[in-house]
Amino acid sequence: YCTRENFNIITLYFIRGMLRRISSREMRRLMRRLGLNMQELPEAKEVRIIFTNGEVLVFDNPKVLKLMVPGMEIYQIIGEARKETLEQLEQKEKEEKVTVEVSEEDIMLVAQQAGVSYEEAKKALIETKGDLAQAIMLLTSRKKG
Repeated sequence: YCTRENFNIITLYFIRGMLRRISSREMRRLMRRLGLNMQELPEAKEVRIIFTNGEVLVFDNPKVLKLMVPGMEIYQIIGEARKETLEQLEQKEKEEKVTVEVSEEDIMLVAQQAGVSYEEAKKALIETKGDLAQAIMLLTSRKKG
């Protein structure tokens, strides 16, 4: 926990830090002593911050760090942000949901290769936006699971 004594220690380190650099090892020790834990969230693909006025800050492929303090979690987002509006984002999402047309040959090929019914193959092709290889992999992984 961040007590008065620990706060004084970290303040001392930062004051010293102005005069000399703190090694990453010293910083890890100090964080552990204060009960802090930091972890990177590599699976983050997009972060959106939505404001009440309808503006949205969108971070694509950000570096997200999670700092865990006793009783609290703090998230740090590192990356380039672009400004959009809610209406723009909704329009883009609608455009992405465009229906995919798949040919009879593609459906038959996927059904044969994955060993599934015509309907299952068609659904998988629509789900993978017409990608034959991805549809076959999806269906075979479902059969195993």
